[in-house]
Amino acid sequence: MKHIHASPGFEHLLVVPQWQGSGTAHPDRLVAGAHRLSALLPARRRTILAIDADPAPDRDGVRRLDALARARSAAREVLAEWGDGPLCTVGGDCGVELAPIAHAVGRHGERLAVVWFDAHPDLNTPDDSPSGAFHGMVLRTLLGDGPTALLPPPDQRPSAQRLVLAGVRAVDPAEAHFIEAEGIRRLSVEQCDDPSRLVAAVAATGATHVYLHVDLDVLDPKRFGALSVPEPNGLEPARLGAALRALAEEFTVAGLGITEHAPAPAADSTRDDRVLHEIFDGLAPL
Repeated sequence: MKHIHASPGFEHLLVVPQWQGSGTAHPDRLVAGAHRLSALLPARRRTILAIDADPAPDRDGVRRLDALARARSAAREVLAEWGDGPLCTVGGDCGVELAPIAHAVGRHGERLAVVWFDAHPDLNTPDDSPSGAFHGMVLRTLLGDGPTALLPPPDQRPSAQRLVLAGVRAVDPAEAHFIEAEGIRRLSVEQCDDPSRLVAAVAATGATHVYLHVDLDVLDPKRFGALSVPEPNGLEPARLGAALRALAEEFTVAGLGITEHAPAPAADSTRDDRVLHEIFDGLAPL
């Protein structure tokens, strides 16, 4: 298997094969996807979290909440041991980003912007989520409005004013209302084709550092098939890669998260691996 070239490699790689936050018919595919990403990405130090196989009961409007809380606690322990160095996290569902993003905010405070590359804004709450699946609530929880068991401490919550949604195109009504009410910056797929617009959006937040969240369903499913929740008319892989590199050139990258890789068991991974290389080859932000 050819490794993605990210010379000299990521300093830290946290692998979280978590599936409990997903509401899809085949959440187990996220486990295989996390390990596949781990095998592709070079790193000086690599930690694979052991995820509790117990699905746990639903609670407080969130499916499998206790299992998600245990995984978050385990990730926080790892990050505390790693100290202040930047890292790359791969999942697993989008809930794997809870601890890494909170950790980055704790280190960089108001200097940090979060760029959320995703087909979905993940801004639901337990009260308005259509499914109860946590992967649709992750960003809202990080902002401080989510299940109590998963809320980050106040000093580790990103600001909505330093958040940029990129490539989001499937938005629930309550999420649309929240985005408008908070004045959250949002760039369409077409706007993301021009990396300078993303750079300008982040610069407008006043941030000097960025955390790059990449849910692979930001991609067009015609170009990448191993998606957990595919949405049509997404980003071309080359455009996503160009956007990530442009942000890495202009800002200090505090972290990179890659989530929702969901290869089917019988699928030929060669094509999807080529796409991942196209996106991440030569990206050495950490």
